[in-house]
Amino acid sequence: MNLSAIVKPYRLKVYQQGNVYCQYDENRVSAFSVQMFTAKFWQQQKAVTGTAQGRGTTWFLEYNTQQWVLRHYYRGGLIGKLIKDSYLYQGMALTRAAQEFTLLAKMQQCNLPTPQPIAYQVIKKGFFYHADLITQRIENAEDLATVLSEKRLSSALWQVIGATIRKFHQQGIYHHDLNAHNILIDVNDKVWLIDFDRGEQRKINNKWQQNNLERLKRSFLKELNKLPAFHWQEQDWFAFMQGYQGKV
Repeated sequence: MNLSAIVKPYRLKVYQQGNVYCQYDENRVSAFSVQMFTAKFWQQQKAVTGTAQGRGTTWFLEYNTQQWVLRHYYRGGLIGKLIKDSYLYQGMALTRAAQEFTLLAKMQQCNLPTPQPIAYQVIKKGFFYHADLITQRIENAEDLATVLSEKRLSSALWQVIGATIRKFHQQGIYHHDLNAHNILIDVNDKVWLIDFDRGEQRKINNKWQQNNLERLKRSFLKELNKLPAFHWQEQDWFAFMQGYQGKV
């Protein structure tokens, strides 16, 4: 996917100095600074509105009237225990940050419910790089795993979730880590997808789409076995698939 293919409403600007490369949307960033990619900057501005823990700390920020999310790229799995946040540099367009930023912008143009991309940073260090991404925060929303730990969802809402995933697949959007934590439900029961690291736009193919769905179902089973309360059952998956298959 080519960065130059992104059109309005984005007005992309590049900042480059030494081994630091940044790209940001000038329509949403009125006074850009590379310090925006550091938690310390926002703490000094008293603009941190919250945090979340995953592989690292995700920072929730307030910028003017906007709500943002700042995330540093960390490795997962076994390799993450050895190499925390370094990635082999193979060109700017192939960095994790540039690819996710571009994919988010493409999905916005397809009217898919995802966060708006704001800015990203890549810092080269020899043959490797570190990266950060800022996106718009989905306000008044909780991830599906949290919601299901508190209550059961209606069949109608499960159908909406399935229909939403279908919209992404119809556009060839592959989510590398489709699970209950990367699906958000807002106060209006609108469904959103987040965290498209290593996601991509693919040729529509039933095989990868099916694998995507199986990964999601495994995440429900995992949470069911892990959490003391998790309101999910096979009947919910049936309703989800009804929505996904357009049988409602």
